[in-house]
Amino acid sequence: MKKGYQKYIPFKPINIPDRTWPNNVITKAPIWCSVDLRDGNQALVDPMNLEEKLEFFKTLIEVGFKEIEVGFPSASETEYEILRTLIDGNYIPDDVTIQVLVQARPHLIKKTFEAVKGAPHAVIHLYNSTSVAQREQVFKKSKEQIKQIAVDGAVLLKKLADETEGNFSFQYSPESFPGTEVDYAVDVCNAVLDVWQPKKENKAIINIPATVENAMPHVFATQVEYINKHLKYRDAVTLCLHPHNDRGCGVATAELGILAGAERIEGTLFGNGERTGNVDIVTLAMNMYTHGVDPKLDFSNMPKIRANYEKFTRMHVYERQPYAGDLVFTAFSGSHQDAIAKGMQWREDKKLKTWSVPYLPVDPKDVGRTYDGDVIRINSQSGKGGVNYILKQNFGISMPDAMREEVGYLMKHVSDEEHKELSPQWVYEIFEDNYINPTPYFQISECHFKQVDGIMAEATITCGDKSTIVDANGNGRLDAVSNTIKQFFGISYQLSTYEEHALTQGSSSKAIAYVSITCQGDVFWGVGIDEDIISASIHALCVCVNKLPDIKKNDNLRDERLVSMINFMQANYQTVTLEDMAEQFHLSVPYLSKFIHEKSGKTFGEQVTNIRMKKARTLLKNGNMTVENIAAAVGYPSVEHFSRTFKKLYNKTPVEYRNSEK
Repeated sequence: MKKGYQKYIPFKPINIPDRTWPNNVITKAPIWCSVDLRDGNQALVDPMNLEEKLEFFKTLIEVGFKEIEVGFPSASETEYEILRTLIDGNYIPDDVTIQVLVQARPHLIKKTFEAVKGAPHAVIHLYNSTSVAQREQVFKKSKEQIKQIAVDGAVLLKKLADETEGNFSFQYSPESFPGTEVDYAVDVCNAVLDVWQPKKENKAIINIPATVENAMPHVFATQVEYINKHLKYRDAVTLCLHPHNDRGCGVATAELGILAGAERIEGTLFGNGERTGNVDIVTLAMNMYTHGVDPKLDFSNMPKIRANYEKFTRMHVYERQPYAGDLVFTAFSGSHQDAIAKGMQWREDKKLKTWSVPYLPVDPKDVGRTYDGDVIRINSQSGKGGVNYILKQNFGISMPDAMREEVGYLMKHVSDEEHKELSPQWVYEIFEDNYINPTPYFQISECHFKQVDGIMAEATITCGDKSTIVDANGNGRLDAVSNTIKQFFGISYQLSTYEEHALTQGSSSKAIAYVSITCQGDVFWGVGIDEDIISASIHALCVCVNKLPDIKKNDNLRDERLVSMINFMQANYQTVTLEDMAEQFHLSVPYLSKFIHEKSGKTFGEQVTNIRMKKARTLLKNGNMTVENIAAAVGYPSVEHFSRTFKKLYNKTPVEYRNSEK
């Protein structure tokens, strides 16, 4: 028992030992002929009405088509009417040729010439079927009889063209060519050409239609080369192709056919047409464009062209349609997004004029698309590179490399939970909620600085409705503010990242600061935006610290008296004693000592030592003072005592610490 596939006959290739087309290169665009209004229209469930056809005609003109097959005027009144409307209404530009299709039947040819009377320039496209299957099964005629039909039609065309007002050229198609013996197809075409006797100044068109595509593209190309070499009147003939897409190879068939000598291509926008459609001229032309060949068609506003097409045809352009689909430039994959983002940055940095960006064969801007909305789109499959690209392109936010992974995973999580793609605005809102404006437990509402053994910060820390002024010294302004927070809350962490850049330009420019802290091996990020970079940095730091798990649990250092006591130590650290403080705060020495220890977890001596050592680190890092002078400056008459204390706290001598910070 035969299997299903065994009933099909393999396509027989044509043997041309000296074929040349495989070595050729496409260097210029062919003559384009849109058949949207004829072949495309007849394939619609609901064909276009007159008004829609006229509007579509205008769209094709705007794209740049100079030859347009507008209908089959002998087939219906609507088809007839469009011809008369175009001609009588002077809708046809001087540089545009219309084309009409007609079967090689006398009464249909006569009706066609009635429709095109007065045309400034029209191609009359004559056809009859020549395939073995059509000859045997449909017409039941011999080769000679079929050829005679073509010849008779050609004779009548020539006669009526002479008798009819207008400017006319001729085109012939051996319909169902793939099922026709190639030498016989050439024989029929040459017989037609003998009737027309074309000249260079008024060329005839021989059109080879892949009416039903059944040959592999390279086989078809070889057939085209054979025809190209055996046509009569070759310098007075334009060799044209009309590929369909039954095997899904319409574009390849056309491209290889051009290599084989074809000079003209008939097709439709987005491949609309009978069955699987005609060759897609958008894809074919843009393929040339991406190889540096001017396609002579303008697809720079692809969204508009697509919208018009969908409006007039009531067809939908598939999301993956080359160059025009919603998703053809879109990268959801994290690795793809990262590569695109890096490629775009590389292009910008190198000021490249040529296009070479990973995963993007064409610049989306060349077809009216955008990088932010069309290229990088965020869902649960996206990664850090894509998120950073969206934030940078749309909002000017260029995250530090170390921050991108965390933010990327955050966006993936939200998208996964919501089961939705994240728009650029949504991405920003998530970023803002988590890194710029999360609900704070505390904030620094005011901060002042002065130069005292480094930088002294006077920060107003606000928790709820309670504000406390805290003083602390540091190595720079942000470090000083950080020390006020540590001191107030009795916590420990390390400043690990600080980056900044301008967010906007001009008189109202703002800066953005990125800060991270490390606590017990975990990293916490915050972002601040302000016209003042210090204010932005402080805000970013507060966001970080507000994320610490223990920040809300530790209320020890919010005791106002204790804060005042530590501020007094900060101001008088070189010489302060318990007795001095007892007098200042009107307390007994034993009570004061116990109070400081209970409230802070450190003794008076430990508090003073910590303050002195922090100031010593600042001086060691930023100045050229000798260790002896630094020891004296922070309240240690003995350099040996100072060095022992320093090493006990930091496991380094003062000299070793200074060298490690250079």
